[in-house]
Amino acid sequence: MIESAITSQIGRITLNRPEAHNALTRAAMLALTAKLVEWQDAGLRGVILTGTGRSFCAGASLDDMAGKNWAENPLTALCDAVENLPAPVIAALNGGVYGGGVELALAADFRIGVIGMRAFVPPAKLGIHYEPAGISRAMARLGGQMARRMFLLAENFDDQALLDCGFLDKLVEADALNAAAEHMAGTVAALAPLAVQGMKRTIVELERGALDKQAARARILGAFASDDHAEGLAAQREKRAPKFSGR
Repeated sequence: MIESAITSQIGRITLNRPEAHNALTRAAMLALTAKLVEWQDAGLRGVILTGTGRSFCAGASLDDMAGKNWAENPLTALCDAVENLPAPVIAALNGGVYGGGVELALAADFRIGVIGMRAFVPPAKLGIHYEPAGISRAMARLGGQMARRMFLLAENFDDQALLDCGFLDKLVEADALNAAAEHMAGTVAALAPLAVQGMKRTIVELERGALDKQAARARILGAFASDDHAEGLAAQREKRAPKFSGR
């Protein structure tokens, strides 16, 4: 159910199990995590994560959860892998996001949604205590009160509410989703990779309350000393678009 491809330094991952609203089996979560780990050193400048059918993702497959040991949650590992990917990840939400699908979307750096989509997290209706890592992720992106509405009330959010609360960065018609995601990916790919990827790492560490100050300082100094910094200054002087090499 996982399709992946790389074109011109842009990765694309598609969840393709529309008959089950792209619910993720344990095997699918492990496979997707492995793909993201594989892409850590692929030199990507952006990644688009999307789905097929009426839903982006319905989280972990409930049928697959029964009788399994969830002491080590594969969904948490998957969302961490999305966050840890050096390249910014754009979630192109082709439809509704439910349960763990909400967390997967929140693990991405940017989210583009389609008109008519909805989102809700139902564990409180199922007698399930959601993973602290996922609650923390929602709090970091949306704030504590939105997390309360999401997890304690199991509130159902429509497309406008998702845009208003900051869950979505952009809301488009369904037939414009792919173009919007590709445009955003192209925008980030045209920026200086060392600066973008370094700042993504810093943002993630700050959100987790785990900033490695020494590593962050090394990223700052490395960016200042890079060919890309020199190219950016030259392009500004010469009033032209920069061509960054990632060095």
